[in-house]
Amino acid sequence: MAPKQTKAEKKIAYDGKLCQLLEEYGQILVVNADNVGSNQLQNIRKGLRGDSVVLMGKNTMMKRSVRIHAEKTGNNVYLSLIPLLVGNVGLIFTKGDLKEVSEEVAKYKVGAPARVGLVAPIDVVVPPGNTGLDPSQTSFFQVLNIPTKINKGTVEIITPVELIRKGEKVGSSEAALLAKLGIRPFSYGLVVLSVYDNGSVFSPEVLDLTEDDLIEKFVAGVSIATSLSLAISFPTLAAAPHMFVNAYKNVLSVAVETDYSFPEADKVKEYLKDPSKFAVAAVAAPAAASGAPAAAAKEEEKKEEPAEESDDDMGFSLFD
Repeated sequence: MAPKQTKAEKKIAYDGKLCQLLEEYGQILVVNADNVGSNQLQNIRKGLRGDSVVLMGKNTMMKRSVRIHAEKTGNNVYLSLIPLLVGNVGLIFTKGDLKEVSEEVAKYKVGAPARVGLVAPIDVVVPPGNTGLDPSQTSFFQVLNIPTKINKGTVEIITPVELIRKGEKVGSSEAALLAKLGIRPFSYGLVVLSVYDNGSVFSPEVLDLTEDDLIEKFVAGVSIATSLSLAISFPTLAAAPHMFVNAYKNVLSVAVETDYSFPEADKVKEYLKDPSKFAVAAVAAPAAASGAPAAAAKEEEKKEEPAEESDDDMGFSLFD
């Protein structure tokens, strides 16, 4: 039987393990472990086994190890982890896809009863229906102002009732009623708080972004940059087409108001002299556009039609 490690030896072993993981893994999920039991944590470790390692520990010990490791290696990117180690947190070191690992962690949630004094993470609504409780239990419902009736010797809730609101503490009456009804309203598991990726720290919401979201944000950024470039008259690749169009409009305006002219301006001047020509041109453009496909279709039909066979092609004459 191996001798039991002393407290100092445990600290040294933990420090060595954390430093080894920092060197081996470049991606870390910082997770909150409130109300997570040891069996639940063991199941999470099994589910992530292969490309991820879950490490729990005291914040002071983790901060100390990270700080000393950063000083020894001269790599200060590890120091960005220290501000994240607040509260009941743990570290998931991974080499896999961060989004997939985060989704895998979210699967291991376990239902939990409403304990007295616990802050509700969600709203708790008691659904209507038969509770299976005998009429002597109506006092619980009366205290909580829950409308009930007696049906076939049991208590029945008439309408859905919002028993506990999110952020409120669970009272003794609410906890007792939920326990009698067999309702476990809350579910707990590891919750990703922050993501560390090779020195960069960002919110876990970033993992939910899709390619469409990124394209939308990129387009919005280009639009803002274009507007700024146009406002200060600073040429950029995005603003150049708009600048050329605006410059053309200015030149065209000058040509219309003066004797100076060029081919495009001549057409505009002609339309201004006789607006009816503009109306004819506007009607003719859609007609031409719709006519072109029709003509092309007719040409295709002609190509596909089999050629009529002549008498000569058949090898004899009808009049022979």
